[in-house]
Amino acid sequence: MVAVGRRNALATLLAAGLVPGPNALAARAAQGRGSTPVAGPRPPAGLLGREIRRLPTSRRVVALTFNAAWDESGLGTVLAELRRRKAPATFFPTGARPAAVRAMAEAGHGLGNHSYSHPYFDDLSTRERAREVRAADAAIRTASGTEPLPFFRFPYSSVTEDAVADVNDLGYAAIEFTSDTNGYLGPAGGMTVREAVRRAVDSLEPGAVLQMHVGSSTGDGVVLDAEALPRIIDAALEEEYAVVDLREFLAAQAP
Repeated sequence: MVAVGRRNALATLLAAGLVPGPNALAARAAQGRGSTPVAGPRPPAGLLGREIRRLPTSRRVVALTFNAAWDESGLGTVLAELRRRKAPATFFPTGARPAAVRAMAEAGHGLGNHSYSHPYFDDLSTRERAREVRAADAAIRTASGTEPLPFFRFPYSSVTEDAVADVNDLGYAAIEFTSDTNGYLGPAGGMTVREAVRRAVDSLEPGAVLQMHVGSSTGDGVVLDAEALPRIIDAALEEEYAVVDLREFLAAQAP
């Protein structure tokens, strides 16, 4: 049993006439920037002010995470494999796929927030980012009937200091990933199941957060991560890694 993942820079926010640097992020997140957080549990303070790319642990554990932004291709396969293995995963859906969100929640997996329409966040204003996060939050709640986790993952990994502060103000920690399998590129992008598995295995380290995808970015219905998942879990077990639920991470970080 398995145990219980660019482009143009935005103008920097001016605060009291000063331009905050990297060391000011945590303070900005704690003080807020005028945004009212969404309803629900707040992330621990230790998760604010930065993007999280690995779990703070020395245990040989890996967190499986799936982004879901395109369609529902591969979702049934992934959920069936996770159920067969009794393995947890965290899904980061957009707000536009209610049937997929419902299936993830009914399977008992944690739900983060991946925006509503999957834009580049470095191209958005603070107000536009808030609209994206809030719309997704409302849609995920409605579709799942559950409380979303206070975890946000940026579309396209378009992470900036301002964007992290904005999602922190809305009550979300920025949970990114240690490594992406790149399975979402599909065969057309030169990817194979074997290469997706290799990238996952090469990224294993204590507290690794693995990013995978459900849905087909090209519309061809091919989801390499769904095909690779059994081999990834087998390889992790062979390396004596356990699959850990990100909700455990949240509880462990709580004050």
